[in-house]
Amino acid sequence: MSKRSSLSILLVVAVLVVAVVVVAGFAAGLAFSGRLRWTDDTIAAPQRAATSAPVESQGPGRRGALPAVPAGLPDFSDIATRAAGGVVNISSLQEVRMSNSPFANDPFFRYFFGSDEELFGSRSRRSLSLASGVVVSPDGYIVTNHHVIGDNVAEVSAVLPDRREVRGRIIGIDPMTDIAVVKINMTGLPVVPWGDSSKLKVGQWVLAIGSPFQLNQTVTLGIVSAVGRANVGVADYEDFIQTDAAINPGNSGGALIDARGDLVGINTAIYSETRGYQGVGFAVPSNLARRVFEDLVKFGEVRRGSIGRIEVATLTTQLADQMGLRDTRGVLVTLMSRNSSAYQNGLRPGDVVVAFGGQQVEDSGQLLRLVADSKIGTTAVMAISRGGRRMELRMPIVSGSRQVPQR
Repeated sequence: MSKRSSLSILLVVAVLVVAVVVVAGFAAGLAFSGRLRWTDDTIAAPQRAATSAPVESQGPGRRGALPAVPAGLPDFSDIATRAAGGVVNISSLQEVRMSNSPFANDPFFRYFFGSDEELFGSRSRRSLSLASGVVVSPDGYIVTNHHVIGDNVAEVSAVLPDRREVRGRIIGIDPMTDIAVVKINMTGLPVVPWGDSSKLKVGQWVLAIGSPFQLNQTVTLGIVSAVGRANVGVADYEDFIQTDAAINPGNSGGALIDARGDLVGINTAIYSETRGYQGVGFAVPSNLARRVFEDLVKFGEVRRGSIGRIEVATLTTQLADQMGLRDTRGVLVTLMSRNSSAYQNGLRPGDVVVAFGGQQVEDSGQLLRLVADSKIGTTAVMAISRGGRRMELRMPIVSGSRQVPQR
């Protein structure tokens, strides 16, 4: 075979190879393009389905409007804006006595030698507390927490949302519920209207408004996690709303509002192992806070029912077994004063109170609330268990806001 024939054959083979490669590449390109279009379509389809209204043109050269927000999601922006105008910062300057001892913070020294103020003396120091308060009347009445104000108060002032700082005066404090009332000399203030906390339901939306970490007018959203929480260890009289709306240091005394913008609670405490938000916050119900507010404004103190000073403890299974009781319902009377109304009307240490005023008593906190809520001058029936025998005692309710069962 001649060289020219061989070259011709090689040229034909090369052309065929190139043609095969081109055809294969074109086919692969079609297949790859098909996969891209298929993937594109599957991503785009849910977006169109989620759009509640067709996209409308916004004029020449402009893109269409963003897809509408799905219906059903809450929008509390207007409510939060209105309510925030009635929430203020509370600044409290307190007088604190400090020991001059160089061992004041040494637990070992204090354990063996006790207080050393007599030896080294003490000095007065001012401590500044920053938290929140809720304006509940246009003429300047503000509800906050007792622990925000403190006991040895030198000065208290309120910083309004427009940053005006106004000196205030304390109308009254109630350590039992951790509520305090402050008055500033201003009128025409925006208020947060009182709501009915008895209508709150678990799962209901609530907003917490306050100044955590000195961040003014902070709004957080959550739900009511529980109602009627007691035995938390925050106050003597406990009937808290529990919420997962973020409450942090500085939120104390701020507003807990419902979806209508009504005040349903005064933010009071958090449960935390880190001193920060962990989804468990507590607020004093508005119905309780309002009653305390009205008494403090009218009388300067909260007028509560009393049966004299007694101390009670919630029954445990072990304690019930030791006393020969069949269950742990009720509370055990551990100590009482002989001049108390309760002692004079037949109650004795060792008795188990199982009902008061017709309501079953489950724990010590509940008994405290039942007694305190009783109307002064009336008589309540107290059912007790003594030596396995059930008895009923008639208890006159006397005045004495600080003489209530102690836990």
